[in-house]
Amino acid sequence: MGLLNGLVAEAASILSSVTETLGQQKTNGASLLGTLMFPFLPFFLTNNPLPSGFPWGGLNDWNNNPYVEYPRTGVIRSYDFTISRGFIAPDGYRRPVLLVNGAYPGPLIEANWGDKIVVTVHNNITGPEEGTAIHWHGFLQQGTPWEDGAPGISQCPIAPRKSFTYEFTASLFGSTWYHGHYSAQYSSGVVGPIVIHGPTRAKYDVDIGPIMLSDWYHRDYLALIKQMLSPNADPRVFSDNNLINGKMNFDCSTVAAGDGTPCISNAGISKFNFRTGKTHRLRLINSGADGVQRFSIDGHVLTVIAEDFTPVQPYNTTVVTLGVGQRTDVLVTANAGNPKSAFWMRSNLTSCTPARQPHAVAVVYYDQADTSKAPTSKAWNVPDPGTCANDDLSVTQPLYPMPLPNPTFTQTMAIDTFKNASNITLWRFNGVSMRADFNEPPLLLVNQGRFDFPPERNVLNLYANSSVRIIVKNNSPAAHPMHLHGHNFYILHQGPGDWDGTIDRPSNPQRRDVQQVRAFGHLVIQFDANPGVWAFHCHIAWHASGGFLSSLIVQPSKVQQMRVPETVRQTCRDWSLWTSQNVVDQIDSGT
Repeated sequence: MGLLNGLVAEAASILSSVTETLGQQKTNGASLLGTLMFPFLPFFLTNNPLPSGFPWGGLNDWNNNPYVEYPRTGVIRSYDFTISRGFIAPDGYRRPVLLVNGAYPGPLIEANWGDKIVVTVHNNITGPEEGTAIHWHGFLQQGTPWEDGAPGISQCPIAPRKSFTYEFTASLFGSTWYHGHYSAQYSSGVVGPIVIHGPTRAKYDVDIGPIMLSDWYHRDYLALIKQMLSPNADPRVFSDNNLINGKMNFDCSTVAAGDGTPCISNAGISKFNFRTGKTHRLRLINSGADGVQRFSIDGHVLTVIAEDFTPVQPYNTTVVTLGVGQRTDVLVTANAGNPKSAFWMRSNLTSCTPARQPHAVAVVYYDQADTSKAPTSKAWNVPDPGTCANDDLSVTQPLYPMPLPNPTFTQTMAIDTFKNASNITLWRFNGVSMRADFNEPPLLLVNQGRFDFPPERNVLNLYANSSVRIIVKNNSPAAHPMHLHGHNFYILHQGPGDWDGTIDRPSNPQRRDVQQVRAFGHLVIQFDANPGVWAFHCHIAWHASGGFLSSLIVQPSKVQQMRVPETVRQTCRDWSLWTSQNVVDQIDSGT
């Protein structure tokens, strides 16, 4: 027992060491996230018109409907992204990855509310080549559904050695992220943060910027999918570590025998500067592939001010729960010590997440703290409830109130698993395990008046309905972060078992673009129609790969009237040419 305790203590010491033995270039490439060199963010960008002193003029976050009253600034924010292969060691274990501009996490996209964002994406993935596409998570893409970035649904993949320019308006504001949507590509590194500056009634002094929380895997996404989709294989995919802004230590003594991969135990953890006595804004983003995160800072209360792209009535907590794709903006005041204090920041994967090492730590240093020393602070004693559920809907109230309209259509969509004829475990959503056709995205077909989709595409036509209610019935033993593209949906109810018809606060239900549905539970959402063809899926990458996706056709007559840019169709021609000469290794759903 003494030896065992000694080994446990040694492992804990390695994981919480503040000593860095690998340089930033080796752990994260060109990224500065997680280092003390990453700058504080401004309250808004100022290289643009400032009517009434702000880029958004007199609009605010509590008295203006953001879905119709967003500003049209006329400002264009341009970015250029190259996706390529590389080798880095975010936790000390060196592995092949996919990088955006040589960085993991990828570069920050920053804009003001109402700006147009233009991103040219170059597919430089070689050895081997593969397609790619980038999803701009949470953006409504009103009138531009082809910019959503879901291959096999809203576009064809960007072919190797080709480029595509995305153009879309930041019609909502807050914190979000972008990620690869080609297979489970983003779990190998194609991710990055987005900050859209907007009005806020909440007062703070310092914007710390994005804090990306992510489970991490030591094997490439394709190898993990091949293993998961093998006959009689375990459908669960266990992560090897947990990261804060792409960094964490790893105990290299636990590497499997025979694995000769270079591994350094004290690679380095993320560090943050707090100004003593000041209030800081932290933009939490769960950018992982599977795990539900529980975030906290020792000794500090977190004031929640936004969830996804929805400002909320502020409420206090000590632990924030985020499913994959969810974001929570919190305010933290540095008043728990003196100017020389330091505290642990923590993010733990919940007990219902398959993880080999679920704990991530970073360090918060006050102004005069010794950055070479580890904190001695203690974690909050808040037990993991084990439900993988979000905060109770009674406490998450949107700042701008919107009463729930009467639905014009209601659909129940069930979740379950099954084994196919090859004894491979797959996911079904609404009775279908989805498989995309990269060459024929439903959006482009609907635009041409075609609606003859084979069953495995899992396309659901919602016709001209203006307000759609969906009852998600989870018949599986796993929780799922449900994400609907192109919408900020109302959340009517969630809980165990079947829905009993109860609606939480119908005068102003919570709104967001991802919400957890617990195991063997239910989730009821409703959305106001945004014309397009939109992915509705579980945001666990491995579940989506296993078929847990659907495509919703929303107001098809309006989709048929849209003028799709020729560049979108050219991307399909480029993909068609490449696939006529190359075999696409599509062993999963594809998107």
